[in-house]
Amino acid sequence: MDSKLYRFRFRSVWRLSAPPERVFAVLERGEEYPAWWPQVKEVRDAEGGPEAEGRARIRSFLPYDLWITGRGTRRDPAAGVLEMEIGGDLAGWARWTVGRSAAGPGGSTAVYEQQVEVRSPLLRLLTPLGRPLLRANHAWMMRAGRRGLQRRLGRGLDDD
Repeated sequence: MDSKLYRFRFRSVWRLSAPPERVFAVLERGEEYPAWWPQVKEVRDAEGGPEAEGRARIRSFLPYDLWITGRGTRRDPAAGVLEMEIGGDLAGWARWTVGRSAAGPGGSTAVYEQQVEVRSPLLRLLTPLGRPLLRANHAWMMRAGRRGLQRRLGRGLDDD
């Protein structure tokens, strides 16, 4: 089958009521995602700094645990950019771009972009007919992530 069938591109825009520097500081702490993003069930960070590979278990409303690996490829606080290479059940890349919000002072916009190809045999089997369901699953996860991040930012970086 054509590999285009298994490729996905996602883009989510989050408007947040916190300055970009605070948003970036939370987003760069991947090991803390399970504390505020309900669908990120587990993150195992590898030792060795920002380019080390970590592993995450993700589960949205579909009854399937997605395991991915991530390796940081770019961290640029001045530009508000975090990028990573993705492996595991998916292969590709993801990027956060955080900037000031045009809507008003003190706010920010976080743009999440992801381009991946499904590698998991089970998901590859489901993708041809289940593509709309997989896209809905991702959208639901992203909405929950935005709400969780906004709550986290409202409490402060180090509050649990």
